[in-house]
Amino acid sequence: MEPGKFQFAIDRGGTFTDVFARCPGGKVRVMKLLSEDPTNYRDAPTEGIRRILQEECGMPVRRDQPIDTSRIDWIRMGTTVATNALLERKGERIALLITKGFKDLLHIGNQSRPKIFDLEIVMPEVLYEEVIEVEERVVLRQAGCLLPPRDGLEVVTGFSGECLEVWTRVNLEQLENKLKDVLSRGIRSLAVVLLHSYTWSEHEQRVGELAMRLGFLHVSLSADVMPMIRVVPRGYTACADAYLTPCIRRYISGFRAGFQDALKARRRMSAGTLASLSTCSKPRRQGSPSKRPSLISTRWQRAEVLCCPSGQDYLSLVPSRLERTLVLPATGKAKGHDTSRHVLACFGGAGGQHACAIARALGMKTVFIHKYGGILSAYGLALADVVHEAQEPCSAVYGQDSFPQLDQRMSALQEQCVDALLAQGFHRSQISTEAFLHMRYARTDCALMCSANGHPARPGTPSCRHGDFRAAFTSRYMKEFGFVIPERPIMVDNVRVRGCGKSAIGLERRIQSSGVTAPIETEVKCYFDDGYVDTAVYLQEELSYGHTICGPAIIIDKNSTILIEPDCEAEITQYGDMLITVGSGKGQAVGLELDTVQLSIFSHRFMSIAEQMGRVLQRTAISTNIKERLDFSCALFGPEGGLVSNAPHIPVHLGAMQETVQFQISHLGSDLEENDVILSNHPIAGGSHLPDLTVITPVFRKGIPHPVFFLASRGHHADIGGITPGSMPPHSKSLQEEGAVFVSFKLVKNGVFQEEAVTQALLAPAQFPGNSGTRNLHDNLSDLRAQVAANRKGIQLMNELIDAYGLEVVQAYMAHIQANAEIAVREMLRGFVQRYRPRDGELEVSAEDHMDDGTPIRLKVSITAEQGSAVFDFTASGTEVFGNCNAPRAITLSALIYCLRCMVGQDIPLNQGCLAPVKIILPKGSILDPSPDAAVVGGNVLTSQRVVDVIFKAFGVCAASQGCMNNITFGNEQVGYYETVAGGSGAGPQWHGRGGVHTHMTNTRITDPEILEKRYPVILKRFELNPGSGGNGYHRGGDGVVRELLFRERMVLSVLTERRVFRPYGLDGGEAGARGLNLLLREDGRTINLGAKTSVAVRPGDTFQLYTPGGGGWGSPEDEAETHKDPSRRRPENHKSSAAVVERGSVFEYKQMQESV
Repeated sequence: MEPGKFQFAIDRGGTFTDVFARCPGGKVRVMKLLSEDPTNYRDAPTEGIRRILQEECGMPVRRDQPIDTSRIDWIRMGTTVATNALLERKGERIALLITKGFKDLLHIGNQSRPKIFDLEIVMPEVLYEEVIEVEERVVLRQAGCLLPPRDGLEVVTGFSGECLEVWTRVNLEQLENKLKDVLSRGIRSLAVVLLHSYTWSEHEQRVGELAMRLGFLHVSLSADVMPMIRVVPRGYTACADAYLTPCIRRYISGFRAGFQDALKARRRMSAGTLASLSTCSKPRRQGSPSKRPSLISTRWQRAEVLCCPSGQDYLSLVPSRLERTLVLPATGKAKGHDTSRHVLACFGGAGGQHACAIARALGMKTVFIHKYGGILSAYGLALADVVHEAQEPCSAVYGQDSFPQLDQRMSALQEQCVDALLAQGFHRSQISTEAFLHMRYARTDCALMCSANGHPARPGTPSCRHGDFRAAFTSRYMKEFGFVIPERPIMVDNVRVRGCGKSAIGLERRIQSSGVTAPIETEVKCYFDDGYVDTAVYLQEELSYGHTICGPAIIIDKNSTILIEPDCEAEITQYGDMLITVGSGKGQAVGLELDTVQLSIFSHRFMSIAEQMGRVLQRTAISTNIKERLDFSCALFGPEGGLVSNAPHIPVHLGAMQETVQFQISHLGSDLEENDVILSNHPIAGGSHLPDLTVITPVFRKGIPHPVFFLASRGHHADIGGITPGSMPPHSKSLQEEGAVFVSFKLVKNGVFQEEAVTQALLAPAQFPGNSGTRNLHDNLSDLRAQVAANRKGIQLMNELIDAYGLEVVQAYMAHIQANAEIAVREMLRGFVQRYRPRDGELEVSAEDHMDDGTPIRLKVSITAEQGSAVFDFTASGTEVFGNCNAPRAITLSALIYCLRCMVGQDIPLNQGCLAPVKIILPKGSILDPSPDAAVVGGNVLTSQRVVDVIFKAFGVCAASQGCMNNITFGNEQVGYYETVAGGSGAGPQWHGRGGVHTHMTNTRITDPEILEKRYPVILKRFELNPGSGGNGYHRGGDGVVRELLFRERMVLSVLTERRVFRPYGLDGGEAGARGLNLLLREDGRTINLGAKTSVAVRPGDTFQLYTPGGGGWGSPEDEAETHKDPSRRRPENHKSSAAVVERGSVFEYKQMQESV
């Protein structure tokens, strides 16, 4: 701190502005002002600074004149200006400029839906008003590309060292007219997102220069705001930057106007650091995208679990109004935290008024309030260091040849960081730098940002001068995932350097004990549960270390008010903080009887265990299917094999896994032993289709001879043999053509992984003519180990739960949760009957639909209101087919349990209880319960969707969604790729369908276009919505998509699809959605309709065009037309979607990719 100067840390919120000031000599001043008070001042932060300067310096500082900054060392400010603009949709009007063929890319995103049981799919609306498609295209050069050479082809080198081919130069003349048209409509901000600009940004730069010359006020280039591969999250970030930066600039400009000179300021970054304001007011090729705060996230994201020195966890409460006060305890409960075992950390102006009541309601016994709790964000800003980060993309193999380049880039970025911090007034002695490499194994997607701290370069060991990053990477990879892949090269995707300027501020000071009783300022009457009670009032400034205050009492601070309720006691700590003991301070034991709060806690605790299993599986797996597409599920089962709870993964897996666990219990009996792990995928054993391998672990407790519960994980393996690569043959006629089969295989026996035996089983399909064993044994074994590790994580967490509560309590709440689900389904069935008011209390509904080959799926549902029960009878459905659309019994159960959970409409775990009120009749030998040797690969991904359509049609819930997963596989001897592609969702009585999203029985993600083109010999020419493919109606069905792939090598293309003959139905007068279509455009000009299911050899230059089905409409289109004429006829809408805020942004996408499931 410069002698005689003031330091200010300010948090400007939507309601209050908090000011923390360190005055010359070390005195601390705090202040809280209304953020908007135009009668008294123009700007709250400026007013706070003015008042403190005036009061401390003893001289007037006039409001109508700029403030003299000669006595100010620095000002740090955090503001919700951008957050509020986003939440209230009051940002700048913007347009999106994107490569032609991708105008809907940011609408589609990764194609997954956020809540798998919500039929109304609510997604964040895009921030842009208009889209301009830019005529330009660059592609990555590939050594094995066999496309005919282009005349005059320009080859360029990107920032990452990759070579690119410029296929189409940006057409600025054509673009200029489009930009002028947008300008004429009042749009002044642009987001520019062109493919592969992360490594070669010349086209974006030229577009940006043109836009600025034409008069746009702000242009966000995706390559500047987020120079990392993956165009989708980069596009979201560019749009957020274009939408919010003008708002921030306007506010900053107004703030600076209150001071005499061009005030230099810094903005808050994540991880408790600061950055210079200038770095957020203009585009740049620096900063840490993986650390940037998500601009779409709400402020609640910062209030999670904090660690305290005592080893307890703190649940944070950040209220400024009572509504905020209630949010975080609900969040803790929803994440499965037993709040009674935590300390409630409370801060914010009004939080102290409600903390005791909330802690008591949640069974929490201790509340912690920091001495600056009323202005804690401002105080945190004062403690923060200042950072400057610089980053560049890279595409190098970590090795001897790349060391000089990496060292040179790290040194250059270090110089940038040091120079930037020196320019901000730091001495060189205050500045430290740390270099990072973003590293991953080749052919995997899980990259780790690695520092060489602790791994210095050693003589004789090949490494960079900046440290042994290989050792750092492998050490961290082993810690994160439990294994390494020594034979695979390590790739470097980014080089980053973080510079830190240490503020060297220490503000924690011990306070002395006064040695006297805390003085009471006055007494008032307060109303509590037992009526009015005499309540002592204390002033915070009069309290000292050791003072104890018994409730009821009110403690008044200048910036907050704290209510100590009856039977609570507050103590002042040696640092001036406050610890409140609620009640006796002793927790009550949880009993076997149902308690509604504990029911919610256990429900979310069980779900949290399944979610954490999923995170381990995703992070430890190697295959693209599990790690990137998230095609897996994890679940917890009771001692009889009944589903207790699952993570919200892939719906088609969830009900089927219960059948698998129960089969093993029956099949193995007493042969189930501790440290055994079972592998299964056969349809007779509850399998869905053969690539879905299920790993089951029984869990034993000491002294109990049988398993006390089971954990299972099911993952889609990229290849397990069969007649085609990818083990998804579109023309298989028997089970043996679809790959390796496991009925009840001990993958781990007595704690030993049976690698030799499982290898033989995976290679066994090669004994059949035309078949191959697995084509990717290494990945199979690695993913199976990952599934075992995921189950092991579940065992650890379940044992911790049992140790905390006891086995009887845990199993009792397993039963309570299942009973709760049963009650919810029975009430739903009763409510459905009551809507039709039959005289005898019984109701029968029916529906049918057809597979594309004409096979009928027929359902009759008989519902009894008194019992709240139903019989689902599929007896009239078609026979087993000579193809692979046969659905094992477990698939139909999965579809039914999914539909019941959707129709319940309550946030309950999907579990065995959902099926308790239901009887299912499936005819043997039918398409829904085929013979043991029937081909089933299409039943899992296609027939399951049709079963869902039929059930929802019978109940009249919503129109049909696309009814297909659009399974696309291509590959050759060197490479293989599998994806499922989104379509349209069905409309409902209160909502329009969503276009470009996965529906019902799947929710897998799609590979980012830049990753797809980098790793596979294809070029994605188009990926956009197919306008008008959703069914018309009062509520329209969602549109399908168009996806166009150009092949660069000879490969085999396989398509396994449905809804190419029968359209997705509409309901209540709504029109059907469009059929799908699979076209192959040969290089010689021929166009071939591939039909719904086929395999075909493709050549370089061939193009595959996929048109996915749209969703059906709801309600007559004439009703919509009449509503335009007479608005009073409008149907009531569900406005939930307009108010919902769904996270999105670079950090959110990165977090989802790396950790979420």
